[in-house]
Amino acid sequence: MLQPALTSTASYQALETHAIEAEDWQLRSLFAASDTRFPDMTVDAAGLFLDYSKNRIDARTLELLTELARERGVDTQRDAMFAGERINLTEQRAVLHTALRAPRGTALTVDGQDVNADVHAVLDRVRIFSDAVRSGTWLGHSGKPITDIVNIGIGGSDLGPKMVCLALRQYAHPRLRMHFVSNVDGHDMDAALTKVNPETTLFIVASKTFTTTETMMNAQTARAWFLQSAPSEALAKHFVAVSTNTEAIKAFGIDPANMFPFWDWVGGRYSVWSAIGLSVALSVGFGYFSDLLAGAHAMDVHFKEAPLEKNMPVLLGMIGFWNRHFLGCASLSIAPYHQDLNRFPAYLQQLDMESNGKRVTKGGQPVDTLTCPVIWGDCGTNGQHAYFQLLHQGTDVTPIDFIAALRPAHEYTNQHAALLANCFAQSEAFMRGKTIDEVRVDLQAQGLSLAEIERLAPHKTFPGNRPSNTILMEYLTPYTLGALIALYEHKTFVQGVIWDVNSFDQWGVELGKVLAKSIEAELTGASVPERHDCSTNGLIAMAKAAV
Repeated sequence: MLQPALTSTASYQALETHAIEAEDWQLRSLFAASDTRFPDMTVDAAGLFLDYSKNRIDARTLELLTELARERGVDTQRDAMFAGERINLTEQRAVLHTALRAPRGTALTVDGQDVNADVHAVLDRVRIFSDAVRSGTWLGHSGKPITDIVNIGIGGSDLGPKMVCLALRQYAHPRLRMHFVSNVDGHDMDAALTKVNPETTLFIVASKTFTTTETMMNAQTARAWFLQSAPSEALAKHFVAVSTNTEAIKAFGIDPANMFPFWDWVGGRYSVWSAIGLSVALSVGFGYFSDLLAGAHAMDVHFKEAPLEKNMPVLLGMIGFWNRHFLGCASLSIAPYHQDLNRFPAYLQQLDMESNGKRVTKGGQPVDTLTCPVIWGDCGTNGQHAYFQLLHQGTDVTPIDFIAALRPAHEYTNQHAALLANCFAQSEAFMRGKTIDEVRVDLQAQGLSLAEIERLAPHKTFPGNRPSNTILMEYLTPYTLGALIALYEHKTFVQGVIWDVNSFDQWGVELGKVLAKSIEAELTGASVPERHDCSTNGLIAMAKAAV
């Protein structure tokens, strides 16, 4: 059923009126007016704690946002997703990444298939294979155990596994070194191959169809490199596939017994829970991989069962919607105060922007409001010494998600205290700012002249009133990481429902691919084509002249 335009709904119009009232709100004043703002605006779920009190909202804002979520059908669309309905309308597919982490025995049948049984049959194969490699019983063609694993994929087949392996490095097998190659740029593959020995290297080729251009070019490069020092029959000991194309992997030289399938209802950016996570299971072991799935499932249960008013993904999504639409925030900065989460912002870029970077509704009509903000960020405290200047005193207001673990996985307690102090201080600074009168008092205390005070004061003033969320966990573990990823998956889903966009297709990546194929043929041809614009023709000519 077609949704009415977002701006025509009663709850949106009520929010518009409310936003006019809230236009001049100051976070300092909101905190001063309520001693219970912190406990009133926090929620726990699946080992995570969310503090959303430092947003420019009040109880009425949350009430109206919840009304909008209900009017747009967040709860009914959520239930349809979990039930396996074909909510990916443009591709006529179910969306069942949640089924990948459901416990064994969970009842779910789609098109006559027992989804849970299929999922756990593949997980059993992942467990057996990863146990063999990690224990050293899986040997290379020369009888040596595997020491290096190279995951060849792109997009979700790279970003998710790479992010998780880096985040869980404390749990990694001491013998196994992980490498990830995604870019068709040969420098990426060259950097990996110079670090590994063909006798002790295992390659994972992750491509559902075994036809993804960049992945297969890199896989063929790795294959040719390997065959420089090994016979073709040795390929089966050093290459495995996450795919469903049996004939293609056999032609490549991979044993079909070492093909790990997944399904068309698994979107790439939601696939780390599937056989795409094979590299994770190899790195940290299947037990910890199972903990990752369990944490995500715990967040799934919370998302399904918690009332919208206390539902962590719903709150995160709706407050993000408020910031985007009514505060005009064009981007969202992700600031993990944990070095092991250094690839988490990049992971969220694909999750959020590939899902909701859309301009038409599910019905094909132009969206009548702004959609997905730009997602970007880096680890604290690095970001503080790079771009926080803009966040504090720039002309744009950029909300920030701070993410931290209360306890470290190392023994340097003084450094961890400094890390958390910076995290909490930054969230306070963005909220409070520093008025020009406060600056004048500080400068006066330093003994500066009145003229010098007035010269410096504008430069040292911080407007503050800048929204942020803080997400805490006790430790960064496989379980809490799983919950954190699932939290943002569901937040993305919530916002997609509000905008009425299909969060599960990605047609925007196709046009460039199509054009690249023709230009690649022209770059290797004998003449400069004339059918492009003069800029593209000129660039092609320069590239051909440089060969």
